[in-house]
This record gives sequence, structure tokens and C-alpha cells, in this order.
Amino acid sequence: EGLAPVVAFFWPHLGGGIDGQAAAQDLPQPMLEQLLLQLRRSGLVEARRGRYGGYRLARPAREIPVAAVLEAVAGGAGLTAPLQAPLAPAEPGSQADSFGKPAAEPEANGEAVAEERVLAALERRLKRALERELRDLSLEELHYDQRSWQESLSNDGGLLLG
Repeated sequence: EGLAPVVAFFWPHLGGGIDGQAAAQDLPQPMLEQLLLQLRRSGLVEARRGRYGGYRLARPAREIPVAAVLEAVAGGAGLTAPLQAPLAPAEPGSQADSFGKPAAEPEANGEAVAEERVLAALERRLKRALERELRDLSLEELHYDQRSWQESLSNDGGLLLG
């Protein structure tokens, strides 16, 4: 939710300022302004006033990991928090599992408890792997990927190099 506006906003060929970008992305302008404010507070963007003012990245896009953007807009909720619901409860017996069944009591069914623990361990491993990938992926790489996909889906089946 917070990443797409950021990727789109900071490439000069898009233009249009906050009003134009909010309209182009079908976002309310106050929401985009709030995202930019969170990024400024995190030191990822700079704001300049005046005729030629606006927002710009505080450092080159190749030096800004996607993880930093997600952490800034998540407001401390955790890097992977907004991505999806958990596979299993954190503690066996604490809540319904991902299939909507009540979680098993530890004494009641050893197999169900084992399944919950395996799913919880898998979820932790997947979150760590995702966090590692998001820390290694820069905004520049993400923007390049976006442009490449857009070109591949164009009518002429364009190819984007470099």
C-alpha cells in the first residue's frame, strides 16, 4: 500500500507533483502527503519549499532498500506485518489456525500441536527470508523491474535494456 506511491513518485519522467501523482495513482492527496511525511521523518526523503520545491529522495535510489521504505510507512508495525495473515498462531492453543479451526489444546491432540508448531516455524523462516530479500532490493531495482514489466506488456512487446 505504501510502496507503490513511493516508487512512482520519485522518478522525474512521471511529473505532476503531489496532486498529479495522487490522481494518477487514484489515492487521496492527504494519504500521499502522509506517506511522504513518514518518509521524511525517517530520513528517506527531503522536502524543499519554494517555487522549485517539492520532495526528493535524500540519497540515490540504489542506496535505499525497499525494507527501509516499508519500515517507514509501517510505523513500527514490523517489516512484514502488512503483507498477510499468519500461517499459524504464534503460541499453540492461542487462536484459530489458518484453516479456521480452533487451535488444539496441547494435551488433547499431539499431532495437531505438532502441525501448529511446524507451521509457526515455517512462518518465521519465511518472514526472515522475505525481510532479507527486502533489505537487499533497492528502490532503483524495484523501479527497473516495474518499467521492464510495463514494457513487456505494451502493445509492441518492448524490451527495456539498462
